[in-house]
Amino acid sequence: MARIEPLPIEEWTEELQAALRTDSQAQVERDVSGIMARAPRSYRAFLSLGGAMAREGDLPPRLLELIRLRIAFFNQCRSCMAIRYESGVDDGVSEGLVCSLERPEEADDLTAAERTALNYAELMATDHLSIDEHTYAALREHFTEEQIVLLGMRVAVMVGFGRLAASWKVTDNLPDRFRADGTVTPWGSDTIVVH
Repeated sequence: MARIEPLPIEEWTEELQAALRTDSQAQVERDVSGIMARAPRSYRAFLSLGGAMAREGDLPPRLLELIRLRIAFFNQCRSCMAIRYESGVDDGVSEGLVCSLERPEEADDLTAAERTALNYAELMATDHLSIDEHTYAALREHFTEEQIVLLGMRVAVMVGFGRLAASWKVTDNLPDRFRADGTVTPWGSDTIVVH
């Protein structure tokens, strides 16, 4: 059971109901949204931030989905690991590719840019103070300054929000393996594709 009870959709503000396409959300997304709906003005601002970051820059959906899943593993955010966003799937994120996230530095199906961005995301999630000029030099081989800033902002939101969502334990509507005790992984089967 989630540690904070999701607010039923009927109790969300009209603005939040209009902003979110609840009819197309997976139940786990509605559960997380229902928790955030308890602070409607802040949640609306959070949604605006996410929308602005998505519209600015040109980071590929495939890259963002891979980074999101790798960070979800380190955060042990079960709801994050169980979801596959359709934009990433449409851009080439298959379950085989997700399996390469177990050891991205050895994966043949990841590009050099993806491996570099995944390394940066991993450091942000696990040891941010070890990020140095070499890390940024490696990023500059593949990304513009604007893309590096946007990547950093997206990673920061993923790390922070993923840890928050993990602490809420929103697992009631997840496949069984994501409700298990101990460490779980996003690579495997039984995932939920979200449109």
